[in-house]
Amino acid sequence: MQPNPPNIINSLHFLRELIIERLQVFFNKKDTGFTFPDIHLYEEDSLFHDFLLQHKPGIEEYTILSLALSPHIQPNFLDAIVQQFITQGIDFPEIGGAKSGNNRNTVPTGETALFILAGNDLQHRLQIQQIFSKEHFFYKEKILWLEDVKEGEPKMSGRIILSDEYVQEWLFGASLKQHFGPDFPAKNIETKMEWNDLVLNSFTLSQINDIQTWLNHHPTVMQDEVLGKKIKPGYRSLFYGPPGTGKTLTAALLGKQFDKEVYRIDLSQVVSKYIGETEKNLEKVFAKAESKDWILFFDEADALFGKRTNVQSSHDRYANQEVSYLLQRVEDYPGLLILASNFKSNMDDAFLRRFHTIIQFPQPNAAERLQLWEKSLPALYKPEPKINLKELADKYELTGAAILNVVYYATLKAASRNDEFVCHADLIEAIRREYRKEDRSIS
Repeated sequence: MQPNPPNIINSLHFLRELIIERLQVFFNKKDTGFTFPDIHLYEEDSLFHDFLLQHKPGIEEYTILSLALSPHIQPNFLDAIVQQFITQGIDFPEIGGAKSGNNRNTVPTGETALFILAGNDLQHRLQIQQIFSKEHFFYKEKILWLEDVKEGEPKMSGRIILSDEYVQEWLFGASLKQHFGPDFPAKNIETKMEWNDLVLNSFTLSQINDIQTWLNHHPTVMQDEVLGKKIKPGYRSLFYGPPGTGKTLTAALLGKQFDKEVYRIDLSQVVSKYIGETEKNLEKVFAKAESKDWILFFDEADALFGKRTNVQSSHDRYANQEVSYLLQRVEDYPGLLILASNFKSNMDDAFLRRFHTIIQFPQPNAAERLQLWEKSLPALYKPEPKINLKELADKYELTGAAILNVVYYATLKAASRNDEFVCHADLIEAIRREYRKEDRSIS
């Protein structure tokens, strides 16, 4: 992809001409009426060009996109143009704009867009405001929006915020995975493993296949004139079972197979003791996820989606309000949403009724453990001849994650001795360590 594409530069040339045109009309320096400059779109290999072709913005939408992008390229863009008409440094409130934080230059606001596009035409101003509504694709796809203002202030006085993701993509010419700040309560999960690395019983696999079927075919089914208006577009699944049995890996593999980002919700940043904060934190995630079609994965979900309590205090009442909010938000999510819990019994019955699939990830049996042992052995180190994998699988009840920990420990020991063999004694010691984590002992 081409960095700093010509269409980016051209959008600023267009915007400069447009602002000068508006200012000339405003200051009566032009006899004819206001006219838009022509938009020139160059053929190029860039994400900005792809975006324009995909969304086909009208001239007013193109102007607002250019306006939102301008401070990221030339911070004094607005000020430099206005100073050509107001040389005495007098404030020019008609063009709007704001200054905040470390930025000493004027940043475009909704008022800036209104002035440039509509001047004093009240009817046109009302039409332009619709571009900033929640129904417009700018907002729905989280491309750009107006910054929230204090209650009572005109909403159009909010700064025009262009998503950091689009700034990065358009200016640096690559689709970059978004890096969220420490206050964003979700983290991307990925895996280098493949489906054949996962060992599950046939019934669990058949239910996972139901999810794959939905991911493949739900867009087609939703176009049906009967089902499309009766069925909600999302899919909800509960994964339950002991830690280490493949719940997180399955979610990551689904994302990998269908080229969707999977985000695990960090409950430590979501749940708050303050009234309304939990809902606010979650809304941040849901809003972003909806625009990007993420797979959302709630680990240890009973902390959020657990059974509601009898109301004995105001705290119980607000906790139940959180669950009620979650019920609605989960049901409205249009993508794949996965909740994971160690125990199905911990989940609120109202949530259970809303799941399309409830999938158990049980402890692997001896035959499955043998497969896990075989799949976990390293490529560069051989097992000591005395190692009997079937005996280990039959004797020690371990999850897939625990078996991988055991093999990893023994392989590190072999590497430390510069030995080509994984030692049986190291495997047993590692198994003993895994058992101790669960207050168990081996004979």
